[in-house]
Amino acid sequence: MSIRYVQSSRLPTKWGAFDMHGFEDISAEKEHVVLTLGDVSNGEPVLMRVHSECLTGDALFSLRCDCGAQLQAALAAIAKEGRGALLYLRQEGRGIGLLNKIKAYKLQDEGADTVEANEALGFGADMRDYSICKPILDHLHINSVRLMTNNPRKVAALEKIGVDVVERLSLETPSNPHNEHYLATKAGKLGHLME
Repeated sequence: MSIRYVQSSRLPTKWGAFDMHGFEDISAEKEHVVLTLGDVSNGEPVLMRVHSECLTGDALFSLRCDCGAQLQAALAAIAKEGRGALLYLRQEGRGIGLLNKIKAYKLQDEGADTVEANEALGFGADMRDYSICKPILDHLHINSVRLMTNNPRKVAALEKIGVDVVERLSLETPSNPHNEHYLATKAGKLGHLME
């Protein structure tokens, strides 16, 4: 794996003006973005979200998942705190890619849950790789984090690569009739911690 820093710029949003940092994963031929607010390199634990790309939820406002709502809630929390980071990783569909995710959606339309759909397509339930986070965080001089996630596997994966997760903060958003089964599967089969 070879992560290369490319460039930074300002990104004004409805929550405030973030710094946007671009990184390239040369071996996987993927581009990743980090949004930061305030001084994240001062040694204090950083409020952080590691968010995997979800075109349908983040940009197309799908109600099938909670991704877009979690993304917005994380940015709002960082803005409220005045300091933090959001890693936006290009790992669509829990790492199976956009077109395979559409195939998985079709299987879900026919009754499969998200885990069953991925497995029916020959993938694991969650194919994401968080090892790319370490070189990105090292570049930004982020040593310890307060991680916004409901996923204990994400906490364990970051700790395994040497990220000091000093606190896990729940990031739950309201459910709707279209994502209740999805959320139940995340809790029941993937171990997500839901209130």
